[in-house]
Amino acid sequence: MTDVTACIERAARLLRKSSNVVVTTGAGMSKESGIPTFRDAPNALWKDYDPQQLATREGFRRDPALVWRWYADRRAMIAGARPHAGHMALAEMESMFARFILITQNIDNLHRSAGSTNLVELHGNIFRFKCFDNDHPVEAPEAVDEPPTCACGSLVRPAVVWFGEILDDSDLARSFEALESCHAIIVVGTSGLVYPAAGFAAAARSAGAAIVEINPEETTLTAQADVFVPSTAGSALPMLVERLRG
Repeated sequence: MTDVTACIERAARLLRKSSNVVVTTGAGMSKESGIPTFRDAPNALWKDYDPQQLATREGFRRDPALVWRWYADRRAMIAGARPHAGHMALAEMESMFARFILITQNIDNLHRSAGSTNLVELHGNIFRFKCFDNDHPVEAPEAVDEPPTCACGSLVRPAVVWFGEILDDSDLARSFEALESCHAIIVVGTSGLVYPAAGFAAAARSAGAAIVEINPEETTLTAQADVFVPSTAGSALPMLVERLRG
């Protein structure tokens, strides 16, 4: 059995040598706050729904009210979630390095709620809105059963990245700029299957960075990691911050 404490200490030794750190987080981070992932049975978000109906531009065109109501239900569910100890640990870690950036695939706003500020929300934020036609930012609308209309005349949609959409150019540029100059990357709670985030560790490695992976189970990244910590974020990250304080 792997000694998690020993792995944490090894990770801390690597990070103490680093002044420039990138952290990337995935759905496993949110799962600990009670938010279902998209893929894990039996509580997967897509289990009873067709993603092509609910998370594509075509689906929104076909039935905007259906998509709007589904995301409203998701917002209500996520609004009841709270950041866990791992989120809090990453917010504290931000001040421990000369340069630090957190890149998340999660749309639930929990990193911001925990206090993280140098943050890239790669897939958007479910509590923000924009118009469908022109991407104009729109203030959060009142609770309604159908999408309201932007000042430009377009329907309003969640400001999240749907299937088939490209990621924001500035978010990608900021992410890869950080990856190409960092000394270490910490990969937390991600399956390593969704690109471009799945390639972040390789991009950091090509720049000479050390890789620390924190996950309850091994992934496709584990063989490349300098340190693999077989634990949840909520357990491992507070331990890691404690070692770094010392």
